[in-house]
Amino acid sequence: MAIPLPSPTARAQATERLANLATPPGALGRFGDLAVWFAATQGQVPPPALDNVRLVVFAGDHGVAAHGVSAFPSAITGATVRAGLNGQLGVCALAAAHGVSVRVLDLGVDDDFDDLPPHTRTDLQAYKIRRSSGAIHLQDALTGPEVHAALEAGATVARQEIAAGAQLLISGDLGIGNTTSAAALVAAGLGVPASDVVGRGSGIDDAALRHKTAVIDAALARAGERTTDPVQSLAALGSADLAATTGYLLTAARLGVPALLDGLMSVACALTADRIAPGAAAWYASGHRSTEPAQSLALDKLGLEPILDLTMRLGEGSGAVAAVPVLRGAVAVLADTALLRDLLPG
Repeated sequence: MAIPLPSPTARAQATERLANLATPPGALGRFGDLAVWFAATQGQVPPPALDNVRLVVFAGDHGVAAHGVSAFPSAITGATVRAGLNGQLGVCALAAAHGVSVRVLDLGVDDDFDDLPPHTRTDLQAYKIRRSSGAIHLQDALTGPEVHAALEAGATVARQEIAAGAQLLISGDLGIGNTTSAAALVAAGLGVPASDVVGRGSGIDDAALRHKTAVIDAALARAGERTTDPVQSLAALGSADLAATTGYLLTAARLGVPALLDGLMSVACALTADRIAPGAAAWYASGHRSTEPAQSLALDKLGLEPILDLTMRLGEGSGAVAAVPVLRGAVAVLADTALLRDLLPG
């Protein structure tokens, strides 16, 4: 089912307020556009202060990583998950600096994490679907029941974060090989070949880039007509973490809570969510432009312009978290700047 747009009434009121601020016409540029978007998602003008921003990092391994598409081995995924739990990732530093909560979940990491304390492991793996996904050029990433379980897991997590007071949701990613699956999802969603979407991911060389292109083309050919269906695309080409991210972003839009997108993985999932429920994209803003070509193509399709362009390719949700202060500033300016008529005598 299509998703209703953010409040047209609030958007119109916010646009009028923006035009009447004690600033030169158009002087706020995209700052003003972001403020209007956020006010519309809140259904309130002036918009409330943006105080509660919540990031969920969805982790998972990808079977395709064992086939020469990444500069790093899959063992890195489990190591980075542990670093995330300890607050040691780059996104953790950014989140601490900008007052963003961070939650790490294992949806499909090829690791049992037996070294972690039982309570930590239980929280981490509360929604685990499987260990790694299928190698997408050879087999489906997920079974039918697994893709639906992952979508529901993401939806459940979104509902939990919203119940905790989230005004804005962010999805992050951890997983070697995830740019291959995400690029394949974008290619499926846009109906384009691998050569249009493939990128260097973790930093592969030219030979590996050519091989990655061939792997994605093979995956698309194997999936066949299923690429026309977004849920079947997730099963054939995605992974547990990407399916859960899609469910998370889809549920945010359905419940009327905005989301700030990060790099390729979150944008691929946002594109898939909008394919499942047209209109979801209106609830999303783009935090940053990554170096992956598939992300830019998907953003164009969604009609979104990134807030930042810092040539980042870290993942983890880091680019979106880095953009949070800009969005907070835009909201504050719309809410707290005086109206010109209130400054004029008489």
